Amino acid sequence: MADIIKTATRDAYGKALVELGDKNNKVVVLDADLAAATKTGMFKKAHPEKFFDCGIAEGNMMGVAAGLAASGYTVFASTFAMFAAGRAYEQVRNSIAYPHLNVKIGATHAGISVGEDGASHQCCEDIALMRAIPGMTIINPADDIETRAAVLAAADYEGPVYMRFGRLAVPRIFDESYKFEWGKAVVLNEGTDVTICATGLMVGEAIEAKKILAEQGVSAEIINVHTIKPLDAETILASAAKTGAIVTAEEHNIIGGLGSAVAEAVCEGGKPVPVVRLGVNDVFGKSGPAVELLHIYGLDAQNIVEKAKQAISMK
Repeated sequence: MADIIKTATRDAYGKALVELGDKNNKVVVLDADLAAATKTGMFKKAHPEKFFDCGIAEGNMMGVAAGLAASGYTVFASTFAMFAAGRAYEQVRNSIAYPHLNVKIGATHAGISVGEDGASHQCCEDIALMRAIPGMTIINPADDIETRAAVLAAADYEGPVYMRFGRLAVPRIFDESYKFEWGKAVVLNEGTDVTICATGLMVGEAIEAKKILAEQGVSAEIINVHTIKPLDAETILASAAKTGAIVTAEEHNIIGGLGSAVAEAVCEGGKPVPVVRLGVNDVFGKSGPAVELLHIYGLDAQNIVEKAKQAISMK
C-alpha cells in the first residue's frame, strides 16, 4: 500500500502563489509579519519585488490591498484567520467587499487545529463573519491538490475571495487530474442512507467515517463542499432527496458556518430533511496538540459516524 501523503493546505497555498507569480505580473502578495507561518515567504523569495510585508497592522494591510486592487492588481493578502476575519473585519467589509475589489484573502491557521496557540488564535467564527458580507466568496479546500486549484481559480475570478487554510498536515484526497469547479460541490462517494457534507480537513474524516459506516451496513454519500458561499444547494438538495438525512462536518462553530448554510438551503428548498450539524459547539478552544484537540472537540470520523446514525434515526 502506498504511503499516505499529508500536506498542510497553507504549504500548498505558498507554492501556488509562486506559480501564479511566475506567470502573472499583476499578482502581488501582502503579509502581516507572518510570512514564514502563512508560507507567503515562498513567494517573497521567488518574487521579492511583488511582495510587501505590512507589519503587524492587518487593517492597514487590507487597506493597502484595496488600493492596489483599485489600481489594477490581483492582490493576495495573507495572515492568520483570526486576524484576517477578526481584527481586519471592518476594512475587509468596507474597503474590499463594498467596492467589490479584486482582493483574495489567504487566511491560514484557521480552526481548532492551530493547536498549542490556543483560543486566542483558534478562529472558529471566520466563515460566519465572511458569509455575512455581501459579495464575498468563501473557499475552504480539503487538501493540497484542491488548494492549488482553488488559488489558481481565485486569481482569475473578479471580486473578493476568502480562502481558508490550515496549519495541520492533512491527507491527500485528490490526484493531479482534479479539476476545480467554481462554486460546485463534489460528490466523492455515492450512498443511499445519509448524506455527509464536509468541508476542509473534515472531508478526510468523512471519508474515513464512510468506511466505518459501510462495515455497519450504512451507505453514506460524501459531498466535499469546498465553496461555502455561494453554496451549491442544487447538488446538496439532490443528495438529500435521495438519502433523506444530512450530516454537516466542519472545523468551525456550528453557528453560521457550513451547517447553517446547508440547513438554510434545505429549508428553503421546500423538501426539508433532518440536518445534524457537527462542528465546534459554540465554545472557545484550548491549547494542546492539534490532533488531540480535534478528538476532544469531536471533530473526527467516529463522531461523524454517531451523527450519521442520529440523522438516520430522525427520518
